[in-house]
Amino acid sequence: MIRHVVFMKFKPETSEASIAEVEMHLGRLPGLIPDILAYEFGRDIVRSERSYDFALVSSFKDLDALRRYQVHPDHLVVVDLLKGICERLVAVDFEM
Repeated sequence: MIRHVVFMKFKPETSEASIAEVEMHLGRLPGLIPDILAYEFGRDIVRSERSYDFALVSSFKDLDALRRYQVHPDHLVVVDLLKGICERLVAVDFEM
């Protein structure tokens, strides 16, 4: 199993509406992409100096499933939205 973890730091000018739009699209993905086994995301609540603003944790059967997810058209819509509101995105993918 592959765990996919993404951290997002929003641009200072990012609106609440833009974040809500991302959340809405992310929430739809598990119903649209069969390769997603588990999918959790949310906003940081600690807001420390080292915190990112948002995180996504998802699971996939194998690396091929993760790769299909990464190029899926519905996922790419979210990627485009995030590119517009994030000043930084970091990811880690590891085998469990």
